[in-house]
Amino acid sequence: MPTPKLIQKVPTNVITGFLGVGKTTAIQHLLANRPENERWAVLVNEFGEVGIDGALFGSEQEGEIFIREVPGGCMCCAAGLPMQVALNQLLTKARPHRLLIEPTGLGHPREVLESLSSLVRSDVLDLRATMTLVDARHIMDERYLCNETFRQQIEVADLIVANKSDLYEADELEHLRRYLTFLPGDSDKPLQTVVQGKIEPDWLEAASTFQHPDKGENHHHSPPPELEDEPLPKCGYRRAENSGEGYHSCGWRFDPAVVFVYEKLFSLISGSMSERIKGVFITEEGVFGFNKADDVLSIMELDDTLESRVEMINADQLDWDAIEAALLESRTNVSDSAR
Repeated sequence: MPTPKLIQKVPTNVITGFLGVGKTTAIQHLLANRPENERWAVLVNEFGEVGIDGALFGSEQEGEIFIREVPGGCMCCAAGLPMQVALNQLLTKARPHRLLIEPTGLGHPREVLESLSSLVRSDVLDLRATMTLVDARHIMDERYLCNETFRQQIEVADLIVANKSDLYEADELEHLRRYLTFLPGDSDKPLQTVVQGKIEPDWLEAASTFQHPDKGENHHHSPPPELEDEPLPKCGYRRAENSGEGYHSCGWRFDPAVVFVYEKLFSLISGSMSERIKGVFITEEGVFGFNKADDVLSIMELDDTLESRVEMINADQLDWDAIEAALLESRTNVSDSAR
């Protein structure tokens, strides 16, 4: 049996940005427009303990698109182990022509880039432009301006992409340009505007300007629990919470046999106070992905999913018990004893 060739010089882009800015939509667009006969891999990190993005990207396409998730906070924490393990497994399986890495909107992109240093130095990865998606409508919001993660996302960018530009007021893009001039160091960052995350594939080819340190600086967070591998209890669902970076999240996984009522789910999610909601559900009308940000709810029909799951993120702690009760009420055939 021939020995597999070494994995070398895989073009790699980090695509970052704050919560709800449209990173998943942008990556979906790039995957849909990748060159024919190329294998692409996506490593995605989520703040919550329940991975959703992999399902929202759609099913892996055998031999063409490979997706790996690292849920549970910043993928570079715990000495970089969760990220390194997932990345090595993904590269070995996919042997991709391009790798896209999406850190959580509340993660630390500089440390993610530092965690890639050893693979870049050993010529496994060829680091290309880091793109930071920004919604210029929020650039004057104190929650963004005073957030260290948001500032770091801007500072590490080789290209700033102002997404959802069709929704901007006349002066909002100018506010973003003015903000960029006050950045330390090189403030002359390229700025592009797009609608619905339609990044031009050619933008991926630009070189990275990130300076790799001799030794990465690690965080000191606890390693994320292996929630994805835990079996579901007899009740048919499992819940997990996470807090950090000034935000709180709660996620649920449901047994594949659990079927939801579409209309009840739509009412619950559209009326929720949570700032950020991602979910994929098996309903009596089919499988649907729900994606809510900035009070705008997007719904997509999916071919399939292994199980229903949802993650909610909010700056203030919400009544997760009440939300859980509402989710359980949204199931089909809920008996009186289960109410």
